[in-house]
Amino acid sequence: MDTVTSALLTDLYELTMLEAAREAGTASRRCVFEVFTRSLPEGRRYGALAGTGRVLDAIADFRFDDADLRYLRRAGLLKQETLEHLAEYRFTGDVHGYAEGELYFPNSPVLRIEGTFENAVLLETVVLSILNHDSGIASAGSRMITAARGRPCIEMGGRRVHEDGAIAAARAAYIVGFASTSNLAAGAHYRVPVAGTAAHAFTLLFDTEEEAFRAQLASQGSGTTVLVDTYDVESAVRRAVELAGPGLGAVRLDSGDLGAQAGRVRDLLDSLGARGTRITATGDLDEYRLEELQDVPLDGYGIGTRLVTGGGHPAPGFVYKLVEREGADGQMHPVGKRSADKATLGAGKAAYRMRVGEHAHAELVLPGEAEVAEFERELTAELTSGQSNPDWTRTSLRSLQQPLIVGGEVVEDLRAPARVEAARAQHAASVEELGLSPDEGPDGPVAIPTITDGAEAARLLG
Repeated sequence: MDTVTSALLTDLYELTMLEAAREAGTASRRCVFEVFTRSLPEGRRYGALAGTGRVLDAIADFRFDDADLRYLRRAGLLKQETLEHLAEYRFTGDVHGYAEGELYFPNSPVLRIEGTFENAVLLETVVLSILNHDSGIASAGSRMITAARGRPCIEMGGRRVHEDGAIAAARAAYIVGFASTSNLAAGAHYRVPVAGTAAHAFTLLFDTEEEAFRAQLASQGSGTTVLVDTYDVESAVRRAVELAGPGLGAVRLDSGDLGAQAGRVRDLLDSLGARGTRITATGDLDEYRLEELQDVPLDGYGIGTRLVTGGGHPAPGFVYKLVEREGADGQMHPVGKRSADKATLGAGKAAYRMRVGEHAHAELVLPGEAEVAEFERELTAELTSGQSNPDWTRTSLRSLQQPLIVGGEVVEDLRAPARVEAARAQHAASVEELGLSPDEGPDGPVAIPTITDGAEAARLLG
């Protein structure tokens, strides 16, 4: 995570394409690239965007230092003229995109990168690496937060991923509503609240469970969380309350039938006068398990593996595609793949969340200002006709794209913790805007349609 530059976090073909384009005289053509997904994983109602702040840092650090250039020269991968160009490389273009924490849907242009081909093409791999990783975790985590129904969740998956990935995972989880993380590096770098008390190893270190509890309580106070399933749960709960008193903070269950155990433990705690003692659960939890536990007297969850590996869909499928480029005539032209299953809608696009009242109704992704203007004309005509659908009078458009980098400079260079807090607030507002109920369950159809034609958008409520 603390690499000096991010320039080698890329694929070789980005550099070979640059070299060939320079030799062909097309490298300086103006281009527009967009980052989007063609679909959502089966059952996912929306995606949650995370990693944008890390992308901005990576772009700022994307430069080839002496060590990078020595490696490329030694490997014999590029010509000297190309190496000399890379030595001076800095991204000088513009980046517009969705705010971090925002929701996305199929074909949402979450990032638009504009610049010359040689300036913008090099960013593809590092941008996709960050966004696919962080958004995969955020998308799974957001579902878990909804399923938790207000019960706090702790991210604790650092042992299941690469050490640097664990920090990014904790960041992404916090953005979508996790209350804290067990990862100290995430706490130090992003100011994510940290939490943790003791594992089974601590209990097993002592000759008796009572000795372990006494030591933990003496060190951490009665508000600590005691792990009670090392041996016998009921005996452990009784012993913990006896030692800590009714002010014991929490007990944690990590194995067995969590639903059945939690009910028995709640009754036992209440009978011992520890009515304020919370019960937390850990152990291979995900949104489906949380749904099953919704009526169980649990007060919080610790979630690891299923969160940090993306809940079965670790990569959302973001792609980085050229959608518009300058032609030999000096004019910009839409371009895109035409293959049946991977077709690309050409032209740089504007994106809006169409709202009816307070709730999102559609994702409006229109190719160019003309399409946006056409829709606005349709909307105005409908409102002034005197025969409009009543819903039209409550319709509004929320612009989704904002300038992130202009002329190579980050527009709002917030410190890392401030970026994260802003993204957390954005995500909460965007989920609320969908108006989904937790009782609908994790899976379902995509929450809102993506409309890519102004006339079709106008007909949506007509």
